[in-house]
Amino acid sequence: MLSKSFLLGSAAVFVAFAATGPARAEEGMWTFNHLPVATLQKTYGFTPDSAWIEHVVQSSARLAEGCSASFVSGGGLVMTNHHCANSCLAALSDRTHDYFRDGFYSHTPAEERQCPGMELDRLDTISDVSGQVADATRGTSGAAYTAAMQKVESELTRDCVKGDPTHWRCDMVSLFHGGQSALYRYRRYQDVRVVMAPEQGIAFFGGDPDNFSYPRYDIDFSMLRVYDGGRPVHTPFLKFDPMGPKAGDLVFTSGNPGRTQRSLPASALAFQRDVANPAIIGYLSTREGMLWEYSRQGTTPAKEAQDALFGVQNALKSYSGTQAALRTGDIVARRGREDAALRSWIEADASRRKEYGDPFHDIEQAVAVQKTLFPTYLALRMAMPGLAEDAVTLVDGAAEREKPDAKRHAGFHEAQLGEIETSLGAKTPVYPRLETDTLALGLSLMRQTLGADDPLVTGVLGTESPEALAERLVKGTKLADPGVRVALWKRGRTAVDASSDPMIVFARRLYPAYARLRERMLNEVTSPLHKAEGDIARAIFARAKAEGHADDIYPDATFSPRLSWGTVKGWTENGTDIPAFTDFAGMYRHATGSDPFALPKRWLGAKSKVDPATHLDFVSTNDIVGGNSGSPVIDRNGHVVGLIFDGNLPSLAGDLYYDISSNRAVSTDTSAIIAALRDVYDEPTLVHELLDGHQAAASGAAKP
Repeated sequence: MLSKSFLLGSAAVFVAFAATGPARAEEGMWTFNHLPVATLQKTYGFTPDSAWIEHVVQSSARLAEGCSASFVSGGGLVMTNHHCANSCLAALSDRTHDYFRDGFYSHTPAEERQCPGMELDRLDTISDVSGQVADATRGTSGAAYTAAMQKVESELTRDCVKGDPTHWRCDMVSLFHGGQSALYRYRRYQDVRVVMAPEQGIAFFGGDPDNFSYPRYDIDFSMLRVYDGGRPVHTPFLKFDPMGPKAGDLVFTSGNPGRTQRSLPASALAFQRDVANPAIIGYLSTREGMLWEYSRQGTTPAKEAQDALFGVQNALKSYSGTQAALRTGDIVARRGREDAALRSWIEADASRRKEYGDPFHDIEQAVAVQKTLFPTYLALRMAMPGLAEDAVTLVDGAAEREKPDAKRHAGFHEAQLGEIETSLGAKTPVYPRLETDTLALGLSLMRQTLGADDPLVTGVLGTESPEALAERLVKGTKLADPGVRVALWKRGRTAVDASSDPMIVFARRLYPAYARLRERMLNEVTSPLHKAEGDIARAIFARAKAEGHADDIYPDATFSPRLSWGTVKGWTENGTDIPAFTDFAGMYRHATGSDPFALPKRWLGAKSKVDPATHLDFVSTNDIVGGNSGSPVIDRNGHVVGLIFDGNLPSLAGDLYYDISSNRAVSTDTSAIIAALRDVYDEPTLVHELLDGHQAAASGAAKP
């Protein structure tokens, strides 16, 4: 599953992106305003015109929690993965319903249920603001650079939302790692309702053993509906092809890949390999064990922990795959040679030395600071899960909102405050025992990481044990009530400072260390990295321009809308040919009757109804990473033929590099979705809604 990358909250400050080299054939995650259409025409004989591109953009969407999606009917119907709706299904479950495990079904609009805290964003415009950012930051470094970036982001996002942050969201996106800056404006939708989701047993059939592998036999989809003003929205949408793709077809992916580090300087890659990844994997492994043990305490604890356990196991497998590539491959050494070559190119010319300086030296210095700060950073993140993180957000927000907007940290500008309030007001259930155990684990790991005598540890724990402190905080807090959280947020600094809620008191005790660390990170790590990587990006562009291939360079992923393409085909692994498609017959053969290979009862009962030759899943060479979960797979006609839900094991190194010989995207076939809705779930109304646009197009009656 691709969407659940574990970034430890704001851990993105530790991820330094760098510009990529020239793309090769099907490699690349391209921004919609910079597509290599000449390459597409030359390689595939297909040129997407402006109408095709605009329609795909307007039909695509992003779930703010980290997934992609697409509109698939004129009535606001949205398709994404089941695992992208897991948190919604878990939140809506109660003592008598486990929608995560058993699925969710609605036959009328009145039965559709709003997903707590879910936001869907649809791209409206992309503006190049490179000039404004360059003017604002010219000649600055360190703290001055940070302040300049905060000011220009404040001004640009304020003007972008035009006084209506409820309906518009504006993100400053750094492309080519500072070489370009863009402002992405999205239409925000905060009334997202679940329409249909199958059982977890078929959406994640094969469980963790099959995760990031192939052949797969999952139908990992869910259907949502977007409302505005109490009515379904009407937007452009992708027509649903019930036949799916054929082997060898050219297919496109419109999605929001989370992050890549394909030209990350060697020193920063080594930091990931030697420091960050091992620590994060260790934490994930420990948390997985805690959640697994908690789940064994009974049916109710298993239901409470299932979404968290799913996410942790997925993240653990993803991080472990990336770490294996770093440990066993030559990527760090190869990157080091590439760095040395660019460094020599810069140093060979006096004008280039003046223009770009020595950015690799600056990165090495920033990474050295990262190494010293990372243990404290990780310890703080572990000590503030769940309600503790909400409490820190309230304390942090109260302090930030007292500053002029231009001096606030990213995320707290006036144009962004509505997003925080929406998150705090989400009616997501809190399970006190699980909340307590999770916080106790985080506090214990903080003490283990920093040592019992560390001032931060003694300041946070005092004389209490992690278990006793967690028990007292969760038992005494009122923050599980979203109304209480929103009330504190709206009342601001005075109310937060005066609050006697134990979780707020805890957050106030934690906050000074958090704020100090953030300032050091911004001024000594993030800003120097951003500036140095921007210099590297500009140098790469200049060299590429001189060599005649500047237009073939694509930016690293930033969880912003991108288009990739590939062909439907398998690959060869250890001398064995892996076919492109699986089918229902293979699914029934794969079933053993025991979890995680036990099919839900509906599927066992429908075996005689479904055509065993119907394609179920397929692989393609589309270049994807985490964040692409829920991305539609689109054919030349602009029709959806599949739904991305995973990658194969070789693709786990996709953050670092793309290898067309083995990297594959894994998708559910649209023919399988139609067969499931029609023959297994008896959802004729939903089938009709999905096929109405396609049938109209086939008859020539579809609206443009």
